[in-house]
Amino acid sequence: MQQDPEVADRVRKVIADAGVTQREFARRIVMDPSKLSRSLGGTRRFTVAELARIADTGGVDAGWLLGTQLPGAQSVASPARRERTAAAPDGGRPLQIVRETVRLVAERGFHAVRVADIAEACATSTAAIHYHFPGRDDLLEAAVRWCMDEDTARRAARIADAADAADELRQLIELQTPRTPQQRWQWSVWLDLWAEAARSTAVGRLHADYYRQWRSTVADVIRRGVDQGVFRLVDPQSAALRLTALIDGLATQVLASTPGDDGTTPDDMHEALLVYVDATLAAPRPA
Repeated sequence: MQQDPEVADRVRKVIADAGVTQREFARRIVMDPSKLSRSLGGTRRFTVAELARIADTGGVDAGWLLGTQLPGAQSVASPARRERTAAAPDGGRPLQIVRETVRLVAERGFHAVRVADIAEACATSTAAIHYHFPGRDDLLEAAVRWCMDEDTARRAARIADAADAADELRQLIELQTPRTPQQRWQWSVWLDLWAEAARSTAVGRLHADYYRQWRSTVADVIRRGVDQGVFRLVDPQSAALRLTALIDGLATQVLASTPGDDGTTPDDMHEALLVYVDATLAAPRPA
């Protein structure tokens, strides 16, 4: 059954009133931008949880979005809803829930995190968590998507001022080396979510999409390097596959090591990756 077109019109109004792009609004409600586009276009129905997140983030009443308010009702939040929205951090309650979920997953592992733990971290109730994310799988999928978006944004910012493709690749390698507590935290989350991806079709698809995007980024850098003459003539896709696999393996070794156990250190990982790039990609230097 198709969505009431008036619901899509109201969602468009909420996005317009928010003063952000459709993609940015999708990020704020932790929704796949393509799903938002299809729902607005009438080829997909919004779920109840998605409408709840839209209402909360936009500061409007969910009843107004669904068209269940009495005629003439205004598209504004009730005092209680305004209070909840004002109390939430930048981006609204859904993003707060997802951020706290990711933080707890990094610290404890996904299966050790209860909805009650997330509610406590957000200073809200378990009912409020389920209001935005009805099931555990919904929350996991949102957490994976948020990690993907954050990682993509960090990569874009890191390579924005690179001198050439070789410098871009060095910057990407540095970004992927778990040196700082934040980098180790990010890798811990990814390792735990990767294990979930092997068991979950929905998360598995997200994982595959993310890796397709990540390898495409690396392949594009290598392709530009070949064109610039800083890399030798190689197949960018094959080279990207090998390099990203090496990054994953080395990062896993770093996280599995503890200080003093003669395991793989961040410096070991970084040096190994630079040596590999120099041996397999860097263009021969003039004699």
